[in-house]
Amino acid sequence: MVYDADVRRVVRGWKERGLRGLGAEAARVVADRLPRADVELVTFIPPDGERRLRRGYHPAEQLARALADSWQLPCEPLLTRVGRTRRQRGLSLQERRRNVAHAFAARPFEGAILLVDDVYTTGATAHAAASALRTWVKGTRVEVVTFARAIRTPRLG
Repeated sequence: MVYDADVRRVVRGWKERGLRGLGAEAARVVADRLPRADVELVTFIPPDGERRLRRGYHPAEQLARALADSWQLPCEPLLTRVGRTRRQRGLSLQERRRNVAHAFAARPFEGAILLVDDVYTTGATAHAAASALRTWVKGTRVEVVTFARAIRTPRLG
């Protein structure tokens, strides 16, 4: 899904207003649009502990578990957050990359992995998490799936 104004409202309701049922709907949309991933395991971007406590759930985990169920794949948390990071919203691409460069640690897993997050904006978080997953086994294939993706248009002028 393109992360436009309508999708942004859905994601905000899901993430910030506690509308948990939107997670299952997001998983249905993704599963309807994408073929089953050719992987051994589904995992997800781990939550910032403070936000998880405030929300009581984690949208990326909810999406990952629903997709894993739909595609009959195991889902396990392979990543943990290390250190503190700022919120990504409002940061430039370079700031986002620096913010999450060493934000994740992974447990070992051999095989192809599907990494799930709710929204892909610049790719900084997904790249950092995939890099952490690849530290244990060189050549590990990591595919990334999100509910929505921001599409950047070039600025003219």
